[in-house]
Amino acid sequence: MFVFCHSGLGCGFFEVCWLRLRGPGRSWGVVVVSAAVLLLLVALGVALALILTRVMTDSEGSFTSPNHPGSYPPNSMCVWMIQVPPPHLVQIHVTSMAMEGQSLCLFDWLEVLFQPRSFSCRFCGNVAPPTVNTNSSTVWVTFRSDNSIAGNGFAAQYRAVLPGHQSCTREEFTCDDGRCLLPASVCDGHPNCDDRKDEANCTHIHNECGGQKFGPYGSMESPNHPRPYLHQQMCIWHISVDEGHVITLSFKNFSLETQDVCEYDYVEVHDSSSTGAGRVLGRFCGTTVPPDLTSSGPHMTVVFVSDDGVADSGFNATYQAISVLNRTCAPNQFTCRTGECIQQQWLCDGWNDCPDGADEQASSCEIIEVEMCQGLSYNLTSFPNIWLFIADQREAATLLRQYRVLMELACFGPLQRLVCGMFLPQCSPQGGVLQPCRSVCSSAEQQCSQALDLFSFSWPFNCHLLPDSQDPLECSQP
Repeated sequence: MFVFCHSGLGCGFFEVCWLRLRGPGRSWGVVVVSAAVLLLLVALGVALALILTRVMTDSEGSFTSPNHPGSYPPNSMCVWMIQVPPPHLVQIHVTSMAMEGQSLCLFDWLEVLFQPRSFSCRFCGNVAPPTVNTNSSTVWVTFRSDNSIAGNGFAAQYRAVLPGHQSCTREEFTCDDGRCLLPASVCDGHPNCDDRKDEANCTHIHNECGGQKFGPYGSMESPNHPRPYLHQQMCIWHISVDEGHVITLSFKNFSLETQDVCEYDYVEVHDSSSTGAGRVLGRFCGTTVPPDLTSSGPHMTVVFVSDDGVADSGFNATYQAISVLNRTCAPNQFTCRTGECIQQQWLCDGWNDCPDGADEQASSCEIIEVEMCQGLSYNLTSFPNIWLFIADQREAATLLRQYRVLMELACFGPLQRLVCGMFLPQCSPQGGVLQPCRSVCSSAEQQCSQALDLFSFSWPFNCHLLPDSQDPLECSQP
């Protein structure tokens, strides 16, 4: 399950829109919006079929994605408006979820918007999110699917609760502000409650593991290996060797919970003396043994995390210090100018894996052919798009068609630069692919949010995930 919660909302554009809501003793209902609103939507080119505007005042009810528990259709957008009489607040509990889910929730998602328009949560993936205790008597819930991968969707229930009576399920953790957390989010090393309560009193959960590793060689393993590792572990090993040496880490056995994205049980390796500095050499889960990893200097940090769910046999690994002068790379590896060894599949992937970027200097750039994105400050891009999982320019052009309907808006210029910068990122002949700078996203959101709020569309980009820099070597200004 992926979730993004953010304040400040904006836009989303789709081909089909239909809405249904059901409460106790009430059949499915569909109401057409007023002619004025419909004309505005048609003017934007959004082919919306049916819009529900009737306020639902039942104290509890349920709603699901189209065809649930069957697969939901492509290119759909469903909106439910839930309103309970003040001072009651809306509480939503998603009982099941199976939706296409990448880490940004850009393709299929379920979004809960609190009123007044100040906060929203977006969910996707295959794990039902925790209970949502809103601070409002009016809530908008939006389901969106794109034109590709589909799942079984979701089923959800809502009910009216009085302020101060918000609750979480027995399995969930309750923050002081009423926010509910899944067990996997408790004592995971990342504070989720504003008061950090979820990371307090974790000594009984995090058994002694990890520690400092010195000397020219050594080993480490998950707790209890080769038997199943313990639940809710966070082990950190700090490896240090003599100056003039680098560290090669080799995994001998590896079997962790299999996931589409490694977020529950995983091993993460950092090219630094701590987790807060340097680049991440990789995050691994499942049963595939990770490749040998080599640091760029005399320090490396290895992190092992497990949740309270599935446990496997874990891993063991060894490390060895290698003199920079004597280091050689394996035949299936690429040698950086610094002597560091990296995997061949990391070449020309848009990321500078060598400290000097040598692995990207053979990057293949191509002229931008998508008409909507011609005339930017750059004319070279590179595929595949590793951030949005887009194979080539043809696929990017297909996805970008949904944004052409906004060309008549005054804010289309900044929005176009952001969208093109993400879908067709800048490629430099010197090597590397650049995301748009955070300021490009913030400017587009600021200029477009007021116009797009008129249509109750939510902003699909999280600007804080983009580089906060003006350095043309770190990000682009399309």
